[in-house]
Amino acid sequence: MKHVSRTGRQYAGGEVREVKDVIVVEQTFRILLNGEQVAVQVATAEQLRELGAGFVIDEGLADVVDSVAVEGNAVLVSAPRLCGAATETGSSGGVSYRCGARHVTSNLTITPEEVIAITEAIFTEDWQQTGALHCAVLHEGGEIVAKAADVGRHNTVDKVVGAAALAGIERSRCVLGCTGRQPMGMVKKVANAGIPILISRAASTDQGIATAAAAGVTLVCFSRGDRFTVYTHPERIDGFAT
Repeated sequence: MKHVSRTGRQYAGGEVREVKDVIVVEQTFRILLNGEQVAVQVATAEQLRELGAGFVIDEGLADVVDSVAVEGNAVLVSAPRLCGAATETGSSGGVSYRCGARHVTSNLTITPEEVIAITEAIFTEDWQQTGALHCAVLHEGGEIVAKAADVGRHNTVDKVVGAAALAGIERSRCVLGCTGRQPMGMVKKVANAGIPILISRAASTDQGIATAAAAGVTLVCFSRGDRFTVYTHPERIDGFAT
């Protein structure tokens, strides 16, 4: 993760002193799908191939990718395009395509203890050091198979989904954990990726919950310590079936 050092003046305990902080570097990248620019994203400069692959999948533009290359600030994705809908500013904080959310079908179940363990894994040293990053993890088969940190919570989800796509991991057997809140746009990304269980340390919104319910996604929020709240499709969490 690219960092810089910056000086500031800190007020603490009634005193002002000079401090040097570690500051994360944000950059701007263009994502092109089959030669057409589909997004301009502010992001950190790591896992850019994963960012491109995950973005086109999470926005419903493609289900698989053929190749991804990075040339300067351009992320070049080649994939069979599924959706050509117009864009809008999404509730996830970035560009969003009006492709709708796919319906997730999966018989995956996990235990409450796994929810807690996955939540504890939503951590990177860069996230702790800078205080300016979101984090996401992808859990499959009892282990963390992808992890990402970024200035944008939507980018972290794109990056771990892209990592799974590039590695050929079956996403219907995965659980995604992240730090950011879960409005409609974020939940739609997870549904389009075909991931059945979404765990967040933060809150959702009414439309985030409605989207998860309609798309077949188990939405778990406020996952902190030994507690969490399941809003939709609780049957995927052992002991929560109604």
